[in-house]
Amino acid sequence: MEILNLKHVTKSFDKKTKVLKDINLKVEKGEYVAIMGESGAGKSTLLNIIATLDKATSGDVSLNGFDLNKLKESQAAKFRRSHLGFVFQHFNLLDTLNNRDNIYLPLVLNKAKHQEMAQRIEPLAKQLEIEDLLERYPYEISGGQAQRIAVARALITQPDLLLADEPTGALDSQNTKRLLDLFAKVNNDGQTILMVTHSALSASYSKRTLFIKDGLIYHELYRGDLSQQEYMHKITEGLTALTTEGGIN
Repeated sequence: MEILNLKHVTKSFDKKTKVLKDINLKVEKGEYVAIMGESGAGKSTLLNIIATLDKATSGDVSLNGFDLNKLKESQAAKFRRSHLGFVFQHFNLLDTLNNRDNIYLPLVLNKAKHQEMAQRIEPLAKQLEIEDLLERYPYEISGGQAQRIAVARALITQPDLLLADEPTGALDSQNTKRLLDLFAKVNNDGQTILMVTHSALSASYSKRTLFIKDGLIYHELYRGDLSQQEYMHKITEGLTALTTEGGIN
């Protein structure tokens, strides 16, 4: 079932600069899609449009059939809390709240009842192995632990789509692997994920990788039956071709 559909999406910040030129993208429910490309290619702009943090200049953007272009600014924040989950490179946790309350925050803003919040956090905390971290504060835990708290905050709303922007960028290799294993697990449990990354390793955990160049989807790879190592090799080849004159054949 299709969850996200972009048709002929463009984005211009002025009359001369068109960051996205003609983006056509469909994401099915349960997919895990990585987006790659050089700095300035339009990856973050595309993610911001899908996240309702920005609007396309032209084209159609829909999530579960809902036209995101019709969202008024006053509606966008509520829509994000109800339908989207976010994981960033920098964890964006509030040091004034303990980790439990950081996770609860989007539900609090949606005026969920405390009983519902408590019911949702219990299985999530077990799955993410953060049960012993809930009463501590963000400044009392490691970066890897903080990112798992941020993932819990993103997932507690049971979002239609999890958006991840360079989620491993601030993590060491051990915590990077732990987070990517976690993403693979929640995806296998049915969570749809769209991730922007510079890392071939991170992208190798996805099921499909898109390469953006000069505001266009230039190439895409499907993992299929490839091993993770084989898929990462294909991604690395794709990245090399992306930056080489002549591009991908």
